[in-house]
Amino acid sequence: MSGTDFLASLLLTLALIMALRARAAERRFGLPRARTVAVDLEAGRKPAETLVSQRYRLSGRPDLILARGQAWIPVEIKPTRRARRPLTADRLQLAAYCLLLEETTGRAPAHGILCYAYESWELPYDARARDWVLESLAAMDEAEEAGGAGRSHQEPGRCRACNLAGVCDERLDVPRG
Repeated sequence: MSGTDFLASLLLTLALIMALRARAAERRFGLPRARTVAVDLEAGRKPAETLVSQRYRLSGRPDLILARGQAWIPVEIKPTRRARRPLTADRLQLAAYCLLLEETTGRAPAHGILCYAYESWELPYDARARDWVLESLAAMDEAEEAGGAGRSHQEPGRCRACNLAGVCDERLDVPRG
Protein backbone atom coordinates (compact mmCIF):
# COMPACT_ATOMS: atom_id res chain seq x y z
CA MET A 1 0.00 0.00 0.00
CA SER A 2 1.46 3.37 -0.98
CA GLY A 3 1.56 6.38 1.31
CA THR A 4 -1.21 8.02 -0.71
CA ASP A 5 -3.44 4.94 -0.44
CA PHE A 6 -2.79 4.75 3.29
CA LEU A 7 -3.64 8.45 3.75
CA ALA A 8 -6.82 8.05 1.71
CA SER A 9 -7.84 5.03 3.80
CA LEU A 10 -7.10 6.87 7.01
CA LEU A 11 -9.16 9.91 5.95
CA LEU A 12 -12.05 7.69 4.88
CA THR A 13 -11.94 5.86 8.22
CA LEU A 14 -11.92 9.14 10.16
CA ALA A 15 -14.86 10.44 8.12
CA LEU A 16 -16.78 7.22 8.81
CA ILE A 17 -16.08 7.47 12.55
CA MET A 18 -17.25 11.10 12.53
CA ALA A 19 -20.44 10.15 10.72
CA LEU A 20 -21.17 7.25 13.09
CA ARG A 21 -20.68 9.46 16.15
CA ALA A 22 -22.92 12.14 14.67
CA ARG A 23 -25.64 9.54 13.95
CA ALA A 24 -25.36 8.26 17.53
CA ALA A 25 -25.88 11.83 18.77
CA GLU A 26 -28.88 12.16 16.41
CA ARG A 27 -30.53 9.11 17.95
CA ARG A 28 -29.69 9.96 21.56
CA PHE A 29 -30.79 13.58 21.43
CA GLY A 30 -33.52 13.39 18.80
CA LEU A 31 -31.62 15.53 16.31
CA PRO A 32 -32.95 15.93 12.78
CA ARG A 33 -31.44 13.92 9.95
CA ALA A 34 -28.86 16.22 8.46
CA ARG A 35 -25.35 16.24 7.08
CA THR A 36 -22.75 16.79 9.81
CA VAL A 37 -20.47 19.72 8.99
CA ALA A 38 -18.43 19.78 12.22
CA VAL A 39 -18.16 17.73 15.41
CA ASP A 40 -16.61 18.84 18.70
CA LEU A 41 -17.88 16.22 21.11
CA GLU A 42 -14.93 14.27 22.46
CA ALA A 43 -11.87 15.00 24.53
CA GLY A 44 -8.67 13.66 23.09
CA ARG A 45 -9.66 14.46 19.50
CA LYS A 46 -8.53 17.44 17.52
CA PRO A 47 -11.32 19.98 18.04
CA ALA A 48 -13.46 21.24 15.21
CA GLU A 49 -12.46 24.60 13.81
CA THR A 50 -13.30 27.51 16.09
CA LEU A 51 -15.76 30.03 14.66
CA VAL A 52 -14.33 33.54 14.97
CA SER A 53 -15.86 36.98 14.49
CA GLN A 54 -13.30 39.78 14.61
CA ARG A 55 -16.17 42.25 14.25
CA TYR A 56 -17.78 41.19 17.53
CA ARG A 57 -14.61 39.91 19.24
CA LEU A 58 -16.36 36.58 19.73
CA SER A 59 -15.29 33.01 19.15
CA GLY A 60 -16.67 29.60 19.94
CA ARG A 61 -17.25 26.04 18.81
CA PRO A 62 -20.65 24.34 18.97
CA ASP A 63 -20.69 20.62 19.71
CA LEU A 64 -22.16 19.91 16.28
CA ILE A 65 -22.92 21.86 13.15
CA LEU A 66 -25.55 20.22 10.98
CA ALA A 67 -26.44 21.14 7.41
CA ARG A 68 -29.89 20.80 5.88
CA GLY A 69 -29.67 22.01 2.31
CA GLN A 70 -27.93 25.38 2.45
CA ALA A 71 -28.86 25.98 6.12
CA TRP A 72 -26.35 25.31 8.88
CA ILE A 73 -27.66 24.52 12.36
CA PRO A 74 -25.51 24.81 15.51
CA VAL A 75 -26.14 22.15 18.16
CA GLU A 76 -25.06 22.48 21.78
CA ILE A 77 -25.23 19.32 23.89
CA LYS A 78 -25.32 19.38 27.68
CA PRO A 79 -25.60 15.62 28.31
CA THR A 80 -25.75 15.81 32.11
CA ARG A 81 -28.07 18.79 32.38
CA ARG A 82 -31.57 17.96 33.55
CA ALA A 83 -34.04 20.83 33.31
CA ARG A 84 -37.60 21.24 32.10
CA ARG A 85 -36.73 24.32 30.09
CA PRO A 86 -33.53 25.73 28.62
CA LEU A 87 -31.42 27.74 31.04
CA THR A 88 -30.82 31.38 30.09
CA ALA A 89 -27.04 30.98 29.84
CA ASP A 90 -27.42 27.98 27.51
CA ARG A 91 -29.91 29.86 25.31
CA LEU A 92 -27.48 32.78 25.08
CA GLN A 93 -24.58 30.45 24.24
CA LEU A 94 -26.57 28.86 21.42
CA ALA A 95 -27.66 32.28 20.10
CA ALA A 96 -23.98 33.33 20.12
CA TYR A 97 -23.13 30.28 18.00
CA CYS A 98 -25.88 31.32 15.59
CA LEU A 99 -24.35 34.81 15.36
CA LEU A 100 -20.94 33.26 14.72
CA LEU A 101 -22.35 31.10 11.93
CA GLU A 102 -24.07 34.16 10.45
CA GLU A 103 -20.78 36.05 10.53
CA THR A 104 -18.60 33.25 9.15
CA THR A 105 -20.95 31.89 6.48
CA GLY A 106 -22.88 35.02 5.54
CA ARG A 107 -26.18 33.22 6.26
CA ALA A 108 -28.09 33.38 9.52
CA PRO A 109 -29.39 30.03 10.77
CA ALA A 110 -33.14 29.98 11.39
CA HIS A 111 -32.56 28.17 14.67
CA GLY A 112 -30.13 26.24 16.82
CA ILE A 113 -30.68 23.06 18.81
CA LEU A 114 -30.06 22.73 22.53
CA CYS A 115 -29.92 19.21 23.97
CA TYR A 116 -30.09 18.24 27.63
CA ALA A 117 -30.05 14.72 29.05
CA TYR A 118 -33.78 14.14 28.45
CA GLU A 119 -34.99 17.14 26.47
CA SER A 120 -34.08 18.93 23.25
CA TRP A 121 -35.28 22.28 21.92
CA GLU A 122 -35.11 24.05 18.58
CA LEU A 123 -34.54 27.66 19.60
CA PRO A 124 -35.22 30.33 16.98
CA TYR A 125 -32.48 32.66 15.86
CA ASP A 126 -34.20 35.85 14.83
CA ALA A 127 -33.62 39.59 15.22
CA ARG A 128 -34.56 39.38 18.90
CA ALA A 129 -32.04 36.61 19.62
CA ARG A 130 -29.36 38.42 17.62
CA ASP A 131 -29.99 41.68 19.52
CA TRP A 132 -29.82 39.77 22.82
CA VAL A 133 -26.33 38.48 21.97
CA LEU A 134 -25.15 41.93 20.84
CA GLU A 135 -26.56 43.57 24.00
CA SER A 136 -24.85 40.93 26.14
CA LEU A 137 -21.53 41.53 24.38
CA ALA A 138 -21.92 45.28 24.93
CA ALA A 139 -22.68 44.72 28.63
CA MET A 140 -19.56 42.55 28.91
CA ASP A 141 -17.47 45.32 27.30
CA GLU A 142 -18.93 47.87 29.72
CA ALA A 143 -18.17 45.63 32.70
CA GLU A 144 -14.60 45.14 31.47
CA GLU A 145 -14.11 48.90 31.07
CA ALA A 146 -15.45 49.42 34.60
CA GLY A 147 -12.86 47.05 36.05
CA GLY A 148 -14.32 43.64 35.32
CA ALA A 149 -17.21 41.58 36.62
CA GLY A 150 -17.20 39.56 39.79
CA ARG A 151 -18.53 36.12 40.53
CA SER A 152 -22.29 36.13 39.99
CA HIS A 153 -23.37 33.31 42.32
CA GLN A 154 -23.09 31.75 45.76
CA GLU A 155 -23.19 28.14 44.56
CA PRO A 156 -20.28 25.94 45.69
CA GLY A 157 -21.14 23.32 43.07
CA ARG A 158 -20.64 25.81 40.26
CA CYS A 159 -17.25 26.78 41.63
CA ARG A 160 -16.28 23.15 42.09
CA ALA A 161 -17.09 22.41 38.42
CA CYS A 162 -15.54 25.59 37.00
CA ASN A 163 -12.53 25.25 34.72
CA LEU A 164 -11.12 28.51 36.10
CA ALA A 165 -11.36 27.63 39.80
CA GLY A 166 -7.60 27.15 40.04
CA VAL A 167 -6.87 30.75 39.04
CA CYS A 168 -10.01 32.50 40.34
CA ASP A 169 -9.52 34.85 43.28
CA GLU A 170 -13.29 34.90 43.94
CA ARG A 171 -13.92 31.17 44.13
CA LEU A 172 -15.89 29.82 47.00
CA ASP A 173 -13.73 27.68 49.28
CA VAL A 174 -14.84 24.23 48.24
CA PRO A 175 -12.67 21.13 47.96
CA ARG A 176 -12.31 19.92 44.37
CA GLY A 177 -13.30 16.27 44.01
